[in-house]
Amino acid sequence: MEWTSQQKSLLEFVKKKHGDQKRKYTGAPYWTHLVAVATIVKPYAPEGVEIALCHDLFEDTSCGEEELLSLLTEAGYTNEKANMILHGALELTDQFVPENYPELNRKERKKREAVRLGEISALAQTVKYADLIDNSSSIIKEDPGFARIYLSEKQDILNVMRAGNPTLLKRCEKIID
Repeated sequence: MEWTSQQKSLLEFVKKKHGDQKRKYTGAPYWTHLVAVATIVKPYAPEGVEIALCHDLFEDTSCGEEELLSLLTEAGYTNEKANMILHGALELTDQFVPENYPELNRKERKKREAVRLGEISALAQTVKYADLIDNSSSIIKEDPGFARIYLSEKQDILNVMRAGNPTLLKRCEKIID
């Protein structure tokens, strides 16, 4: 994938923030997942590439909103574009996590998260489709037992997350089915 100078700066920032994190099943550097999601989303929503690169920042790193905004403006993004990227990354950050809802079991947290994801922007939903495609491929291949649970949870998300790019949604549904 060809990267603009701004995207290259963002990618380097994301790599640094994710540090030594590895993909669970492959052991590859975590940032390779972010690049895969960006690559999947680009033909369907080129404006979602940066959101794809940032979609796990707030969930998996110490990065804060101001830090991301600062990097984006330093990299040359307009305030409007920087805020759009920030908003998309925030929309894709899980809210119903054990730390926030220790009284809820996994099933209930996932159910509530699915409802929330059904209400996010069409662009963020499109990026989420790409994320689901990349994650599902490795989980199906490497952990078939967990894949049954995972795919059921993701089907619940797709049942309500219908506003994104319809072609990518169909591609995602094919994998989840």
